[in-house]
Amino acid sequence: MEYKLSDYKTEVHNDWCPGCGDFGILNSIQMSLSDLKIPPHDVALFSGIGCSGKTPHFIHTYGIHTLHGRVLPFAQGAKLSNPNLKIIAVGGDGDGLGIGSGHFVNAGRRNVNMTYIIYNNGVYGLTKGQAAPTLKLGMKTKSLPQPNMNDSINPISLAIISGFTFIARGYSYDIKHLKDVIKKGILHNGLSYIDVLQPCPTYNDINTKEWYQSYEIDKEDSSKKIPKIYKLDEENYNGFVSDENEIPHKISLAIEKSREWEKRIPIGIFYQNDKAITYEERIENRIENYLSNPPAKQIINDKEGYTIANIDNLLDKLKTV
Repeated sequence: MEYKLSDYKTEVHNDWCPGCGDFGILNSIQMSLSDLKIPPHDVALFSGIGCSGKTPHFIHTYGIHTLHGRVLPFAQGAKLSNPNLKIIAVGGDGDGLGIGSGHFVNAGRRNVNMTYIIYNNGVYGLTKGQAAPTLKLGMKTKSLPQPNMNDSINPISLAIISGFTFIARGYSYDIKHLKDVIKKGILHNGLSYIDVLQPCPTYNDINTKEWYQSYEIDKEDSSKKIPKIYKLDEENYNGFVSDENEIPHKISLAIEKSREWEKRIPIGIFYQNDKAITYEERIENRIENYLSNPPAKQIINDKEGYTIANIDNLLDKLKTV
């Protein structure tokens, strides 16, 4: 069956604020799945709590709306139960880098083959615009009575040192570029993290669409304009690991690039390591038939619902203890 873009859309009413960057991310995910021709029934989309948490309602795949900060454990569990599924987890910067930061770091240790997309707007958009972990120190958005007292998290650097093997950043209003980044993240064999910068037109009145898309005049040539957002591949940056000996150097380059924020903001792929063993492969090294007979595909009960598990061997061992 040939799947069309419309096959990945639902008729659920979308109540995001007009101008919200979530729309661009939603369209990019749908377009990515359509381009890759992945059957909707082979995709499971998980979300946390927040404006981004509504995403599974609008994409015609399996959708699971989970708990605040807990999207990664749910998503990883589904992938390990059924490795044949394409798993995409989504959540806001507060959901994933605030209450969910512990799961974020530990997910990197495992390298499960799935994709995690964070909607990064610097505020808690669903609960009246409090400062999220990515809001810069000293910034005062419209809903804050005083400037933000906390320093910000650098999600790209955090993903790198945590062990994610594909790390990228996109911008929600550049849908074509973001779609291509998401496609590469889905195709990557390992844990992919995609940080998506987006305006919150309701509560973040600093990092607006106009701010992201602004220009500076080149000091050496006044006829040239320097955009705030630029694409890494346009400046010949390459974060791809072709040899394991390159890993320290590539990590150092990616962290250095991730710090370019005050003057210019890079988007694109910061780091990609296809050499790392996945968690599924580690399991297969211990359980030979894991991939051919994963937990979700195993028959565990008869037609009447009774278990068919045979624990006689286990009982015999217990008797000898």
